[in-house]
Amino acid sequence: MSSFVSPLIALASLNLFLSDVRDGLGPFLGVFLQQQQWTPAQIGLVMTLGGLAGMVATVPMGALVDHSRSKRAIVVIGSVTVIIASIAILMAPSFGIVTLAQSVNAIAAAALGPAVAGLTLGLVGASGFDHQLGRNEAFNHAGNIIAAVLAGVLGWWFGLPAVFALMAAMAVGSVLSVLAIDGSKIDHEAARGLEAGGETDKKAGAEGWRTLLTDKKLLVAGLTMGLFHLGNAAMLPLFGQAMVARGGGDPSALTATTVVIAQATMIPMALFAAYMASRSGYRLVLLLALGALPVRGLIAAAAFHWELPWGLVPVQVLDGVGAGLLGVATPGIVARILAGTGRFNAGLGIVMTAQGVGASLSTLLAGMVAQEAGYATAFLVLGAIAALAGVVYLIGGCPGGGPKIASAPPATAATAAA
Repeated sequence: MSSFVSPLIALASLNLFLSDVRDGLGPFLGVFLQQQQWTPAQIGLVMTLGGLAGMVATVPMGALVDHSRSKRAIVVIGSVTVIIASIAILMAPSFGIVTLAQSVNAIAAAALGPAVAGLTLGLVGASGFDHQLGRNEAFNHAGNIIAAVLAGVLGWWFGLPAVFALMAAMAVGSVLSVLAIDGSKIDHEAARGLEAGGETDKKAGAEGWRTLLTDKKLLVAGLTMGLFHLGNAAMLPLFGQAMVARGGGDPSALTATTVVIAQATMIPMALFAAYMASRSGYRLVLLLALGALPVRGLIAAAAFHWELPWGLVPVQVLDGVGAGLLGVATPGIVARILAGTGRFNAGLGIVMTAQGVGASLSTLLAGMVAQEAGYATAFLVLGAIAALAGVVYLIGGCPGGGPKIASAPPATAATAAA
């Protein structure tokens, strides 16, 4: 198959199909478990445990990708694992099975992200990374839209088991896509952040990890991304809760609308981020992403306070702006910071862990503020956290904001692009 398909076309297809697989059952899990007579507390607990497992696994999975020359196999194994775990939930929705399956899903997803980033860097090299990140994210968001629409239609016609079947089909598509990438076109040294033909950094073990964990630029990037997700993750569910509490419409229709609006906005934003980064670095891209969230918080607070149903549109458009830009900026900034170290994927894992911590605490913080001071105040607090993230990024020296990485692409990149 690989001889008939360009590796970059296969990579685009992989991002399209993998968008649904990485998230597992996502919001449908809660609905399914609720139908199985689970309590909200049980559902929340099992999701939290799965999230914690994913966070713990993110850095080790990134290190595994750095050291592995079987990145395609990691994608295949991860995709198959998600399907097996999801089928286990469908067949035996007991607390023990669901907890184990969700943890396995989260660990597999923690490997899939760095694996795709590593494959991308290994195919196009540092010089083509910014552009390809934009394409990856655009196809990823397109896949999310397609999966959301199909899941809604199939779920309506055939019930929730059809959602499991859809995810299985997407996983098969992701496996076929990654196998269509010719392994000989992947420069595995470039894939871990080394220049083409460069030598692997000899530091290993505790010394190597100490160097990585004390890199000021990487820590600033991690703190910035963590603060952004602390302010961003709860905004969508909180806004939906607020609108429904005010009688703002049907909950399922409202949720579907927010997903489609946000994901559709993320596609042009991802392409724009890649365009800007290839010319002037990620400084402006990241600041625009951080700036979108305070504005979003203000609009959400006003829409709730004055009962403005049209507020849904700008709130979700700005969600797409922030997430679309940041989806490209996160791996791009890490690639710049760790260029030449051979630890790109491990470093990306550290930043993704910081993001996960922020996202996990976001709903707790938003719920507490909303309960004590109201929804409008909660929106303002979440937006203010993003403003704080911007301050941290500027004080920290704007890591990743410089010009394009000056590195020749791997010898196979030209062939891959053909």
